[in-house]
Parts: sequence; C-alpha cells; structure tokens
Amino acid sequence: MSDRTTTSELHAMLAETTAQVIARTRGDFASDWALITEAGLDRLMLTEAEGGFGGGWPEAALVLRLAGASALALPLGEVMLARRLAAQAGFDDARLPLIGASAAGRLSADGLFTGTLPSVPWGRHASHVLAVCDGRLMQLDCASARIVWGENPAGEPRDTLHCDRAPAETAPAIALFANGALLRVLQAVGALTAARDLSVSYVNTRQQFGRALANFQAVQQLLSQFAVEVAAVEAAASGAVAAAALGDAGFEIAAAKLRTNLAIGLCTAAAHQVHGAIGFTADYALHPLTRRLWSWRSEFGHDGHWADQLASWSLSHGAEGFWPVLAARGDSVAAQY
Repeated sequence: MSDRTTTSELHAMLAETTAQVIARTRGDFASDWALITEAGLDRLMLTEAEGGFGGGWPEAALVLRLAGASALALPLGEVMLARRLAAQAGFDDARLPLIGASAAGRLSADGLFTGTLPSVPWGRHASHVLAVCDGRLMQLDCASARIVWGENPAGEPRDTLHCDRAPAETAPAIALFANGALLRVLQAVGALTAARDLSVSYVNTRQQFGRALANFQAVQQLLSQFAVEVAAVEAAASGAVAAAALGDAGFEIAAAKLRTNLAIGLCTAAAHQVHGAIGFTADYALHPLTRRLWSWRSEFGHDGHWADQLASWSLSHGAEGFWPVLAARGDSVAAQY
C-alpha cells in the first residue's frame, strides 16, 4: 500500500471521528470539551512522544474545516495550535492553553507579566494563554488574572485578561500571529463552504412566482460568484497549508488570509441576499456561520494588515526578483500534492 493511500485512509478516519464528536456536542462547554479531549483532537498536532498523534497542518486543516462548517462553539483550533506552539517552545504542558494575538504590557526580568491581553478566545476557561510580548513568545499563567468577559458577533467568548505580575514562561519569538491567521482561514473555508451549500439548497427548494428561486438568472449569477469566491479561498488555503508543512509559509498565509477576508464580505452578503429575512433569524443555520465569518475576518489581521504584508514582501524582492521567487515557491508547494 502506498504512503498516499495510507494517508488518505487515515484522513478519512480522522474526518469520521471529528464529525462524530461534533455531532455529540450539545452546547455545554464542560461536557462538550470533555468529548474533544476524550477523542484527543486537542492534541492532534503534538508528536507521539508529547502525547499526541503527530499530525501536521494537513490533518489540522481537515479538522478545522469540519469545525468551521458546523459552527462549532468550542476553542478546538485555539487549543490545538497553542499546544503545538507551546511544545515547540519547550513550555510545560498546560491544562487548557489558548492563543492570544498580542499582549499590551511588559515582562519583568524575573518572568512576571503586567499588562492586558485583549479579546482572548474563551479566556475565561483558560489555564494559560500564549501571546507575544516584548518580541518574545510568552505562556502566561491565568490563575491570578482579572477577566472581563466579552463576546464576538457570534456570541463566543472574547475576554480581556488584566494581569499584575502574573507568572509567565518565555521563549524566542515564534510566528504566532501568522499561525493564528492560518487557523482562521481554515475555519472560514469550512464555514464558507457550508454557507454556499445551504444557499444552493435553499434556492432550489424555495418557490417564488411559481418557480424555484434557482431558476432566476440574477440568483444564478449571485451564486456563481459565491462559488468562485469559495473556490479561490480553498485554493489559497491549500497552498498555505502545503507551505506551512514545508516550514516557510509567510507569503502564502498572508495571501490566504487577505483572500479569505475579501471573500467573506462578498459571500456573506450573497448568502443573506438569496435567503432574505430568514437568514437573519437566530435559529436558522446560516446565522451562526456568517456571524463567525464576520468575526474571523478581523481576527489575526484585517484586510489592510495583510495587504501591507504582501506589498512589503513583493517590494523586498524588487521588480526583477519577484516573479522568480514567487514561481519557485509555487513549485515547492505544488510538489506537496
């Protein structure tokens, strides 16, 4: 049996396990998170020696797309990524580590942090938070933090942690922000795909003026544009995952996050336009998808941030060097498939 066939079978098993776990969640954090840890999904990206499954970004992508498509209200991606980065940095294994994009404050010489961590996903449940402070990666102990609860537009916790000399481990800087951006891209791929499928199903069953909405040319054009946007995001995400597996994915992640951000605006507008009023009701399946997409668009870099990153990268190679470098990166990524 070839390695490719073996990988395909393992991915199918992982997808089945993930779908089963998600289907059993009921909206209670403690019991739902117990399902995640029982299946070991939060340790997917750790090596076997670290108590995980040795999965990389391709395996994480599979799980995160399913989580995004189901609007899973749990910090699966945040914890999965935090465990991987903490292990790479040599930090002690934490009960529930989460990632925060940045920290506003200072680290003392004896490893104590004073400052604020804004908009930490599910911060109220975290034992530790990973963030960047003073150019270093920091794993902060949340036991003494004062937590101000907050929410994103989807109603998910985005809490602010206020710390006064909280204990922290530190390590050399790591690409936490870019890794977080890739996390949001992969979740968005799943949510955009689910929103597209839901929209197509709706227009094929909803009748207007005696015929299905799908028979109207304007609706067909809108959904065609929707499908093109989703396909573009899927391609960009796949390229970023392949580059991340090689180790250097700065350009590909920037391109994928910017392309995803732009698609979110167009696709959510199209989804709600074809659904009409029902798309805004809290108990309809589109509502949890689009609200999360709106939140993810601004997390780990908004449109302007990643556009600036791409412009800086392009200018750094000059007019003569840009295309050869870009083509070489493309060849390296393509070789992963």
